[in-house]
Amino acid sequence: MTTSDLASRVSDLLAVDAEEFQARAEREAEELKSEAQAGTFDNPQGIIGLEYEFYGIDAETGALKRVPRRLLEFIGFEKELGLHNAEMQTTPQPLSRYGLVAQKAEVQARLDAALGETLSSDIRLVSDGIWTVPPIGETAAEYLTDSVEDRGVRIATNMSDAVRYHAMANVEGGISMELDVPHVSLSADTVMPESLITSIQPHYQVSHAPDLPTYFRYALRIAGPLLALGVNSPFLPPGLYDADPEEVLADCWMENRVGIFESFLDAGEDKVRFPEEFDTVEEIIDDIAADRTVVPMLIDESGRYDDRFAHFRHKHGSYWRWIRPVFDGATRSAANARIEFRPLPGQPTVHDTIALQATYAGLLESLPTRGHPVVGLDWADARDNFYAAVEDGVQAEFTWVTGDGDTTTDTDVIYGELFEYARDGLSLRGLSDPEIDEYLRPLAERVERRTTPARWKHRKVNRAVKAGTPFAEAVWGMQADYVDHQESTLVEGTFIDWL
Repeated sequence: MTTSDLASRVSDLLAVDAEEFQARAEREAEELKSEAQAGTFDNPQGIIGLEYEFYGIDAETGALKRVPRRLLEFIGFEKELGLHNAEMQTTPQPLSRYGLVAQKAEVQARLDAALGETLSSDIRLVSDGIWTVPPIGETAAEYLTDSVEDRGVRIATNMSDAVRYHAMANVEGGISMELDVPHVSLSADTVMPESLITSIQPHYQVSHAPDLPTYFRYALRIAGPLLALGVNSPFLPPGLYDADPEEVLADCWMENRVGIFESFLDAGEDKVRFPEEFDTVEEIIDDIAADRTVVPMLIDESGRYDDRFAHFRHKHGSYWRWIRPVFDGATRSAANARIEFRPLPGQPTVHDTIALQATYAGLLESLPTRGHPVVGLDWADARDNFYAAVEDGVQAEFTWVTGDGDTTTDTDVIYGELFEYARDGLSLRGLSDPEIDEYLRPLAERVERRTTPARWKHRKVNRAVKAGTPFAEAVWGMQADYVDHQESTLVEGTFIDWL
């Protein structure tokens, strides 16, 4: 698609009647409430799914590299925000020993094939939280902010040609587009700086849609400790920092992805945030329907069952909550109400990714079933746990309510319960003890050693800087080590193999 064609399509999208879009979404929300109570979105199996993002680098130099769109199509990946991004979505599977095996095998099979094809183009796909080495001959700021204007429409040079992404930079009132994390400030005319970050997003479909608020409350309570297990983005590209290395190392967060997304796509309405909780499924639907849609669209039916709720469903695209309820389904029998866990960064290996997916699903299977008292933890404490994890990972202090109803901040007690109930949930779904051990052990080791991927990165850079290495070289050296370790472990190893 040429720049002119893209600008023309953006202009057409911006001309959509926002009031008509909202009216349709609200009508659909009312029908959706009836369908949720009628059992349309129920599924007694318990279903899991996964979105998995990567970025491309030059196989020789390690610098960020654009992934040709035709190559993405050939390997069965989807385009994401930046031209360097690639996304895989797994086929939803029942939460069972076979479902988890199928999830892992699908990722391994597709990724193994993709790695071979991209390497033939001198591109390596990396599973990570934030890229730190800009493309050859460009600074990170140049790559992230370069744009052109065509007939009054601002087009990001290095962004995928998805019209919605470009329209975000051109809507009246816009969004903030001001990146603000410790010792980094960056302004842009488009949403391209959000392409710094890559993530994994495990999904859990609840069995009975009216119970979604209960499951959602538990998801909020486990969010902080679970995120802390997976933190993997302590550094941005070195050229973006405006402070001395000592200050950066002292103040950097273990999960800068959260700060990037929250500051850059704020929209002046606190759209990106730790979500509130709800008492009924109707309240959840009302909240999604009332949320401002950044780029409204009037949608024609394409034959999917959930086209009946197409405008409401479109709202999910800018309902930016770290834990997000979603209603959709291509057919009536596949209709589902699920909880997407969105704060996790890309992980060092596939096994680490599936371990987090299994732990998340096991917890949501067990905690509501057992009526665990952590559901009574104050919402503000759950929110504070989340942002403590952002800053300090597993070194953070969390507040937790134990199975006996006691309040504790003891890290070992908290994670002991977390793994106990994840184990219970997976056992309820038919997994044997050895199978459960395989999924949980890599994460338990992170707690025991107090070492996450983010802490591994931080220690490497800190040691190098103290030894006299310039900060930029220290970060890039760490990144090269990360890629080297991942080359031999991504498909079959674990992060613990690196230690």
